[in-house]
Formats: sequence, structure tokens, C-alpha cells
Amino acid sequence: MLIDNVETFVLKLPADEAYLGRLPDGTRMGDAYTVRPPWRSLYSARFETLLVKVSATDGTAGWGEALAPVAPEVPATIVDLLLAPVLRGMDARSPRPAWSRLRDLMRERGHLVGHQADALAAVDIALWDLAGRLAELPVAAMLGGAFRNDVPAYVSGLPRTTDAERAELASQWEGHGASAVKLHLGYGVEADIATVDAIQAAAPSLRVAVDAHWAYNGPDALRLARALGDRGGWFLEAPLAPEDVAGHTELASASPVPIAIGETLRNRYEFGAWLDARAARIVQPDVARTGITEAMIIADLAAARHLPVAPHHSVGLAVALAAGLHVSAAVEDLVAFEYQPSSVDVGTRILGRPIPVAADQISLPDGPGLGIDVDEGAVRALAAASPSIHPTPRSDEHR
Repeated sequence: MLIDNVETFVLKLPADEAYLGRLPDGTRMGDAYTVRPPWRSLYSARFETLLVKVSATDGTAGWGEALAPVAPEVPATIVDLLLAPVLRGMDARSPRPAWSRLRDLMRERGHLVGHQADALAAVDIALWDLAGRLAELPVAAMLGGAFRNDVPAYVSGLPRTTDAERAELASQWEGHGASAVKLHLGYGVEADIATVDAIQAAAPSLRVAVDAHWAYNGPDALRLARALGDRGGWFLEAPLAPEDVAGHTELASASPVPIAIGETLRNRYEFGAWLDARAARIVQPDVARTGITEAMIIADLAAARHLPVAPHHSVGLAVALAAGLHVSAAVEDLVAFEYQPSSVDVGTRILGRPIPVAADQISLPDGPGLGIDVDEGAVRALAAASPSIHPTPRSDEHR
């Protein structure tokens, strides 16, 4: 059975609320890509992603997704121009050999990261979905079997602009059965701790983690980590600049709470360097950035160092969610999976039937491949309705 066709779909889906809510001053995001201070990265008011469909000669198709929250046209072009011509005619039942060949196409030019890696991830997920459908086996079974069919999850983000509003939302999630929450902060140590205190007062049963979005220097990150430890905090994610391996090593050795790292890393080589340096105590690969093949290798690297895995998930839609769940099911030492309520809600637009989700766990989709029913008609309609070019940010929107 050979690969016959590869298609890409760029989606830019509007929603009532942007990912992580309004800007810090309470205003809504505009159409242009925008920096959300104090974070450095560009964000979109839409839910943007790249879907890839890989079809075999008998018509069976697998779906993949890249985590491409801005400019999904870029990895789509990489798939169309560089990956698809090589994929056509390859064995549709062999995702790992396909991954190796595709990885090597630009490897000697330094392109194992960034948009190239995002494109590879989307294709790799589609190849595993296709191979599972052809074998009539779930991806988790293809990976060696599931340790769990219900994946523990934590609620990520309380997308409100004041501590009172965040505390109210945390209390609601506690009432819905949530057991843990991760706060997206980085607004200053005192402000972040005030938010943690407000959440713990309103929802005392919730474990609380903090994602600092790479905002701090070493001393301030350590102050935040110690304050979290004093409050029984769960973990501190992304505290320092994303390239500061040595700084994270120093922080991880001194912090009373685990330091969690992984969303910016794409492959075994990057993760291996961080893990060898003992720069993290919780490993967070994002399957829509690594692909399934590489995510499982990263999990093995973590296991060899006795480190647990907590897969990252943000604006990826239903295909990325399903891929992350199958990897989570197949990983032995799993902390939890990141449940993004807004992304999950928007992601249902491309499914014939939703993935069963609860506040504290997500059921592994049942069926061959990724186990999801992608509504191709909806995908094509949403892609056709998505703007082909996103407005360029004005210089004053970076301030």
C-alpha cells in the first residue's frame, strides 16, 4: 500500500474569545498578530493551525496537525514543496522509515527545528494515523500498547484579566471536578504570587502550577519557585529565556518545585542536551511540534533519566489533541496532559463526533489510527473561509 496524495489545509478560525483571553489591559485582540506583554511572542485572535491529509492508494486517509499558532501558511508551504513530493509512492504502513527520510531532507542545512519541524510533525502524525487505519489498530497499540485509556489532565489557563475573575473561574472548574490548574503568568513575582494566593483561597482543592512564559531572570525565577514551594505549588514551567540551558540547570537544582520544560524543543537532540544538563524535572514535548515518532523517543530519553512526561498542548485543535492523547496513553511515567478548554471547544468544529473530555481526565479516542472522525467537508469549508494572508503587525503593536 503506497502513499498516493498529500494535501494541506490552513485554518484560521474565529472564536468568541482568543486563546488565553483578552490582553492584560482588558481589551480584545485585533486582526493583526499581536504581542501580549509581558510575553515576547506574537499571538493571533484566531485559532490558527495547519492540517495535513495523507492518502493511500486504496483511498484510506490519515490526518495530522502542526502547532502553528501564527503563519500556518509557512509550514504548509514546506509540506507542499519539500515533503509531499518525497512522500508520494512511499509505503503507507511505515511511518518511522518515512519520518527518517523526511527528517534528513534538510537536516544537513540545520532545519530540524522551527517551521520545518512543525511541518514534519504534522506529516508524521498523519502517517501514524494512516498506518493505524490500514492496520485497523489504534495508534497507542501501534506504539506498543496503552498504559491507560483515561488520560489524567489539568486545566490550563484561566483566561481572565483580574485575580478576582481568575479565582471565580478556578472555583467553577473545581466544581466541575478539576483537580489541578496551570496559570499563565509572568507579570512579576509579587503579582504572580498574589494570583496563586487568590486561586488557592477560592479553590483550595486544586493543585496549582505556573507557566511563567520565559519572563524571568535567574534570581526572580528562584524567588517565584520558592514562593510556590511555600504554598505547595505543583510545578513552574518555562521560567527563564528559552535558550538558557545553564540557567535552567541552576534553577532546577535549587527550586523546591519541579521545573518543567519542552514546548520550544522539537527533537531528540535538543531534548537530550537539556536532559543531560539536568535542566528540567518534568519533560513537556508538544506532539504537534515533535510528531509522534520523535515524541516517543523523547519520552524514552526522559525515562532513561527517571524523569516524568507531561505533554504540552495549547492552540492545537482536535487532531493534535488526539495525537497527544495517544502518546500520553503509551508513556509509562505520565504526569498529566494539558487540557486547553478553548482549543478543545474550537477543535470540535472539524470533528464528526467530539472527543470525550472531563475536567480531570480525557478519554483516549476509540478506533483505528487516532480514533477521531475528521469532517473533511467542514475542514475544506473552514479552510476556504480562512483569510489567506494575515494582517502584518504595526510597529506600535509591539510596544
